[in-house]
Amino acid sequence: MKKSILFTAVVPVLVVLASGPGAVIHMIGDSTMADKPDPERNPERGWGQVLSSFFTDGVSVRNHAVNGRSTKSFIREGRWDSVRVQLKKGDCVFIQFGHNDAKITDSTRYTNPYTGYRRNLIRFVKESRAKGAIPVLFSPIVRRKFNEQGVLEDAHGPYPFIMRDVARELKVPFVDMQLMSEDLVLSLGPERSKELYLWVSPGEYEMYPEGKQDNTHFTEKGATEMAKLAVYGLKELDLDIVKCLK
Repeated sequence: MKKSILFTAVVPVLVVLASGPGAVIHMIGDSTMADKPDPERNPERGWGQVLSSFFTDGVSVRNHAVNGRSTKSFIREGRWDSVRVQLKKGDCVFIQFGHNDAKITDSTRYTNPYTGYRRNLIRFVKESRAKGAIPVLFSPIVRRKFNEQGVLEDAHGPYPFIMRDVARELKVPFVDMQLMSEDLVLSLGPERSKELYLWVSPGEYEMYPEGKQDNTHFTEKGATEMAKLAVYGLKELDLDIVKCLK
């Protein structure tokens, strides 16, 4: 499967401080990253929920991602401020937004990709660096949106491009989750790719007695595969935190 990661530039001294015992990864994002409650009854998982399983016990993964949030609502609700005050020199901040920023009918979440979204990403980066932390940008993961001809359609518009542009401008480590997840979904095809997303048969889980067909959120298998892509991207960037991978 073809993979491509861009922009490896980071400040070397900060990279060194990000590894070793006591290393902390803060994650901010939406439902595709967030922890999901009640794992016995709920088959849904976010990729941030399983990420800690790839690291040694010396790494603390603090997943602050929340369902339904955009960069705008994450800031407006004070969630970013609550993360920012926790940041210490050498911490990593994994940032992934885009799904909900595109909700143009919701004024509480929508951001113009060229202005508000861009501005918010820059804020996350600059305020992380001001605390001595290392921001890493992750483009949003593809929705499983196949048309009748079996073509996987784009669902994110300009948001991944804007994130990539911010990464280039500010020399931020960037993991192209959109590209890698698209390659993965395409390699599986319209039917097998359902295994990654929340396609649940009626009666399979108490939480979904009538079943569920969800092309955005992940099963445990899907979340694990997406976390693997994230780890691959971190290795390609050669960030020092990868020294703490199992």
